[in-house]
Amino acid sequence: MAKVELKQPIVAEISELLNGAASAVVVDYRGLTVEQDTQLRKKLRESDVSYKVYKNTMIRFAVKGTEFEALEPHLEGPTALAVSKTDATAPARVLADFAKTADKLELKAGVVEGTYYDEKGIQTIATIPSRDILLGRLLGSMQSPIANFARVLNQIAEKAEA
Repeated sequence: MAKVELKQPIVAEISELLNGAASAVVVDYRGLTVEQDTQLRKKLRESDVSYKVYKNTMIRFAVKGTEFEALEPHLEGPTALAVSKTDATAPARVLADFAKTADKLELKAGVVEGTYYDEKGIQTIATIPSRDILLGRLLGSMQSPIANFARVLNQIAEKAEA
């Protein structure tokens, strides 16, 4: 079997992973212990993020002609790819949070909802809360004035009874 035939399924796997993805982050995992890597993979799985180590040439072939092509200059050295199809900020958030305890983990770059971000940009994206948390905050801020208005009406009604 030719080498190209062996590599095509891997390129297809990466392409399928990136197809419809909300975000993808490229990291350098060099220097992580097995225990740290296991913890990182567990946290990423809990956040519904796919994380896998691929050869850089395979990623290059898979991203060619897609919105993720901007990651190509960062495909040097050991590279792992973290991809989320649901929460655009999840890969950056989980990886940046984990990098605080494992200083060897280095975020290289990422593409979030079609926009390329370098290392500093990904660090900024990591500070954005998840969609669920943002919706909760929005509903809380909408509910607060209504609750206050109801309390005022209740106090007026109690005063009128007295």
